[in-house]
Amino acid sequence: QVQLVESGGGLVQAGDSLSLSCAASGRTFSSLRMGWFRQAPGKEREFVAGISRSGGRTSYADSVEGRFTISRDNVKNTVFLRMNSLKPEDTAVYSCAGDPTSSLVAVHTAPQFYDYWGQGTQVTVSS
Repeated sequence: QVQLVESGGGLVQAGDSLSLSCAASGRTFSSLRMGWFRQAPGKEREFVAGISRSGGRTSYADSVEGRFTISRDNVKNTVFLRMNSLKPEDTAVYSCAGDPTSSLVAVHTAPQFYDYWGQGTQVTVSS
C-alpha cells in the first residue's frame, strides 16, 4: 500500500506561481510512475502532468504545457508540481497519484492506471 500526502495549495492571483508537493510512503517510490490530476467543480478529473519512474520522461496536458513542471526526488520520495503563470481556469483540487503497472509506457495519462491517490489540495486562482 502507498500513502500519498499533498501540500502547497492555496489562493493566488492570476499570473502568480505556486508549488505543490506530494510525499509518498509505504512502497518503493521509484517503482511508481507519478502523476498530477485536477478536478474543478462540475468537471471531470483531468490529467495535468506525469513523470516516469526515473524522472527522465515527463508528459503534460496541452493546457499546462510550458507553464507547469513536474519533477521527482526518489531519495526523498516526493513528487513536485511547479505551476507558473497561473490562470483562473487552473482553479481545482489537485491530487497526486501513483501508477504501479508494469509496462513499457513511460507515463500514463489515463487515471485508471493509477492505483494510489492523495487526498487532494485546493488551488484557487483569482482574476
